[in-house]
Amino acid sequence: MSQKILVTGANGQLGKEFRLIADQYPGFTFLFLSREDLAIHHFELVRNFFFSYKPDICINCAAYTAVDKAETEPDLAKLVNAESTGVLAAVCKEYNAKFIHISTDYVFKGDAQKPYSESDPTDPQSVYGETKREGEILALRYNPQTMIFRTSWVYSVYGKNFVKTMIRLMSEKPSISVVNDQWGSPTHAADLAKCIMDILASGKFIPGIYHYSNDGMINWFQFAEAIKELTGSSCEVSPIPTSAYPTPAKRPAYSVMSKEKIKEVYNIVPPPWKQSLAACISILKAQE
Repeated sequence: MSQKILVTGANGQLGKEFRLIADQYPGFTFLFLSREDLAIHHFELVRNFFFSYKPDICINCAAYTAVDKAETEPDLAKLVNAESTGVLAAVCKEYNAKFIHISTDYVFKGDAQKPYSESDPTDPQSVYGETKREGEILALRYNPQTMIFRTSWVYSVYGKNFVKTMIRLMSEKPSISVVNDQWGSPTHAADLAKCIMDILASGKFIPGIYHYSNDGMINWFQFAEAIKELTGSSCEVSPIPTSAYPTPAKRPAYSVMSKEKIKEVYNIVPPPWKQSLAACISILKAQE
């Protein structure tokens, strides 16, 4: 009998990647819900949905991701990133469903000298980071059968993201400037979706926090340079320090995350970041 997976935030980057690969996992049936379909902060509505559809697994891709806007909309960010996560986790527990939640590198302070492990202390420096960390805490508190995937620099052929923004700017402007002193690892949302589905398909569900991003460490300027190279753009890309590009929310200067745990527990080895970037760009080119 197939297991039923509920995917919330189904119209976001990651949610759409799950839609794309759903047919590749015949052992599962999928329910995709956008924010218009179900108000996930509303306990009774979520409870009624679970009563009617009885999902075995909930993958929560819903998130408030406007990092700078969160500084002026803390209540909304908290409602989506923390309170709604707690509601989903609690209802999952009530209906004996496993809970998978997506979190972020922003839960860390961002001043490390080596990749962050899952057990390193968190110290978010922005409202976005704080609300995502609170979501992690509530998820683990309300449902012991929870897996949390922290990821970073997410992009996809869908939605708004750094890769698509760079491609657009490089086609519109003769030159752009990109910060070169913030270090991390990009994540192709398609790879993360596949990682999670491969774990579920394995039948081995080990609760806890896991880090997942593509392999390798770069800064945003290097990311932009690679996008330029792969798209064949003639736009000039110049490196600038973070101080020259102030933002309302503080960005982590270093948020590389160690993937050793997911490699050891699930034998999952993330693809190199440039390989995944090339794959995404080739899809975008084919859509032109």
